[in-house]
Amino acid sequence: MTTAKKIFIATLLVASISATLVYSIIARNRGVVAVQTGRVTRQDLTQTVSANGEIKPKKYVNISANAMGRIVRLPVKEGDHVREGDLLIRLESVQTEAEVRSAEASLDAAQAELEGMSAQIRSAEAAVNSAKAEITRSEADLNRARQNFDRAERMTKDGLISREQYDRAKADLDITGAQLGAARARLAQAEAQSAQAQKQRDGVALRITQQRSALVRARDQQSKTTISSPLEGIITYLPVNEGEIAIVGVQNQPGTVLMMIADMSVITSEVKVDETDIVNVRIGQEARIKVDALGDRVLTGHVSEVGNSALTRSSGTVSSNTSTAQEAKDFKVVVTLDSPPQELRPGLSCTATIVTAIRQQILTVPIQALTIRELDPDSKQTTGSETGVALAAPADPKKNQKKIEKEGVFTIKNGIALFRPVKTGITGTTDIEVLEGAAERDEIVTGPYQVLRTIKDNTRIRVQKAP
Repeated sequence: MTTAKKIFIATLLVASISATLVYSIIARNRGVVAVQTGRVTRQDLTQTVSANGEIKPKKYVNISANAMGRIVRLPVKEGDHVREGDLLIRLESVQTEAEVRSAEASLDAAQAELEGMSAQIRSAEAAVNSAKAEITRSEADLNRARQNFDRAERMTKDGLISREQYDRAKADLDITGAQLGAARARLAQAEAQSAQAQKQRDGVALRITQQRSALVRARDQQSKTTISSPLEGIITYLPVNEGEIAIVGVQNQPGTVLMMIADMSVITSEVKVDETDIVNVRIGQEARIKVDALGDRVLTGHVSEVGNSALTRSSGTVSSNTSTAQEAKDFKVVVTLDSPPQELRPGLSCTATIVTAIRQQILTVPIQALTIRELDPDSKQTTGSETGVALAAPADPKKNQKKIEKEGVFTIKNGIALFRPVKTGITGTTDIEVLEGAAERDEIVTGPYQVLRTIKDNTRIRVQKAP
């Protein structure tokens, strides 16, 4: 056999052996999925909720004008510390002072008129008393004249007196009767005058009440030209200057905001928490606040208020919402800072991280290891004696039942990925609590993401390193 033949035969042998090896490797790896793995570990876990917002004082007030006028005095400037009752702004008050003086003069005139009416009432009462006394006297004279007339009438019949004396007695009786009628008329007139004077006095008293109300209104308008501080705090916003006109707000038209005073002793972080996280937020929970202006400095605080009404996010703005529209919603959460630094200012952007739950030494898995699969609701879970993995018993093909979704992880046993439903608890930054369905140190599939979406139960796998 020549050397060329030997070389050719050797080459054929090597090629056939190589082809056999390659085919065996390909056949062995057919259906094997490359995955990344991790372990079920026991560790401490903290669940948090993060939200953005801004720094706000717990108590602040916007100072607006209650009267229109020119600012004639502004003794404060932005950043000043003011106490309750300190003068902030004085408006022009020429017209209001004139109205006060006019109301005072009208009130004085009405009071003087009331005193005159009281004197008239006293005079009328005296006239009534005098008329009553005159009636009494006239009644006595009438009785005397009637007795004289009766006596004269008897004596005339007996012829004891002349006709002239009789006529004189009769005339005296008529005169005294007329005098009594006149006295009664004067009494009625005096009583009418007294009643009229009392009515006039009551009218003047009502007018005095009106004048007093007008004076109170005028003084109130005058007091509105002087604006004092309603609380102790710092002036954080002052957009006006002396000489400018303060405008009063009307319907659908806000007035001029003259300044803002904030009580910086208690500072809060007002943030907007997503509706999916608000159910975990409670009053009193601890929070960490990072203010953009302070760099990496972390402030501490606690939740002091949780909003009950949803805020709708619309075109970059947040407004109160009571409709049922399917829109993304936020809830207002207020975090009170424990020890706020002096350099904080209202309106600074911040991020609050609220600690909603803490668990110690619990079983956890990486969040990316969780996946969802559809299972038969009537399938019975059995546990293999060798693998210890929950396996789904085959369902009756005659039953056309709707499958349900189950959350779980893929555990690895003897190179095979097996789906195991789990019950989860709180969620941390990268891990999630496992309450049921997994044991400590179990090896589970953690990636890649595309593999976790498509991998099936009882799939052969091989472990690869994470990139």
